[in-house]
Amino acid sequence: MIDKVIGTGRTVEDAVNDGLTQLAVTKEEVEVKIIQEPTAGVLGLFGKKEAIVEVTLLDLYNPEKIAYDFLTEIVEAMDVTCDIETQLEEGVLNIEFSGPRMGILIGRRGQTLDSLQYLTGLVVNKGGESYTRVMLDTENYREKRKKTLENLADKIASKAIRYRKKMILEPMDPYERRIIHSHLQDHAQVYTYSEGEDPYRKVVVMLKDERQ
Repeated sequence: MIDKVIGTGRTVEDAVNDGLTQLAVTKEEVEVKIIQEPTAGVLGLFGKKEAIVEVTLLDLYNPEKIAYDFLTEIVEAMDVTCDIETQLEEGVLNIEFSGPRMGILIGRRGQTLDSLQYLTGLVVNKGGESYTRVMLDTENYREKRKKTLENLADKIASKAIRYRKKMILEPMDPYERRIIHSHLQDHAQVYTYSEGEDPYRKVVVMLKDERQ
């Protein structure tokens, strides 16, 4: 997350606009420092200089900057070198890690990634007036995990039908349980529900004709 850039242009206003474009923000969100005033030069040709300004984001509520700064400290403490890209769109803050040791950030079954996502959400929403949903991902893990869970749901549904008995999956977090429920919600022969208390809450798959 870049919070300071150098803008250049024919005039100071052009240079400021160049900086605003680079940061993708409005003038009200930045502080401008003029580094060099433009000069016309001799006969408008020799010694001509462009305007140069330093454009810095103000310390306003900025979910992307808050998340970026927080996660930068975390990955440094974990001794992990990576790039962090953020994109805020329609109330959802998507954050992508990229680097050589992303398995450390993913953790077993994505537990580390989920924990980082949860903590980042708490930090981001602490000072905001509206809720921002935070989504962390790396190496397309979320999509891969989603497909794995959907395949698991199909296999468990087939077992429930074959053996005509309810099937209980291992404990999952709310996000993964929603994937199972969503994938099987229109199934012709089985239905799902959750039982137990977090963090041991499990998905149960049962035949529809055995519903009480």
